[in-house]
Amino acid sequence: MVSDAAESHLASAYGRLLTLVADSPHVDVFLDQVVRVAAEVVTPAVACGLTVRRDGGAFTVASSGDLAARGDEIQYGADEGPCLEALRRGRVVEVVDLREDTRWCRYREHALRLGVVSSLSLPMTVDGETVGALNLYATQPAAFTDTARRHAVAFTDQGAAALTVILRQADHALLHQQLTDAMTSRSVIDQALGVLMGQQRCTATEAFSLLRQASQHRNRKLRDVAAEIIKQVSGESPQPAPGFAVPRQHL
Repeated sequence: MVSDAAESHLASAYGRLLTLVADSPHVDVFLDQVVRVAAEVVTPAVACGLTVRRDGGAFTVASSGDLAARGDEIQYGADEGPCLEALRRGRVVEVVDLREDTRWCRYREHALRLGVVSSLSLPMTVDGETVGALNLYATQPAAFTDTARRHAVAFTDQGAAALTVILRQADHALLHQQLTDAMTSRSVIDQALGVLMGQQRCTATEAFSLLRQASQHRNRKLRDVAAEIIKQVSGESPQPAPGFAVPRQHL
């Protein structure tokens, strides 16, 4: 019965992806929904982030929660970790218990302090090239069962297939702008979090909560509230993020 319910949930997620492709082909919207649906489908996951290549590096273009956003950033700062390995090697990377895993020393200590105990990172492949990695984070050890892993792989494959359709349908210049916009939003939010952490002497999680509350209270987008905070402090609008490196295939 549980298995049937899980399979039904996965099938429903596939339907939501197809609806997104048909009704909201904007890449920014699509990526944001992919991480949210993934966190729902793979039930042990607390949060999900999506990392993409950028000028030889990596950048988070969407995350379903602060745990994923901060977990990704720790890896970028350390230049190591499971999501970067999945992106660079094009294979699934699982962390069963980070407390006992010694593969990424620079990443491990900070991730544990954040609350990450296990994770699952899956490459997203478009036309034979790994363009991103879906990163699922959990706060308990061995969170991802065989069924959860199977669902994660299946969902990532479907997500990559849907993304391929969007990439092929999108105008090249428009696609580049949409992806750049997604990265700019993430960059602006991160800058505002740094400001709030300094002003309020709080953690990144607490700063994100304050930013989200302000967004909801003012009924404004998170990025717009973040940009306002930065401008109030610096007197200037936030600086844009570096451009997105579009995959080499013909679109």
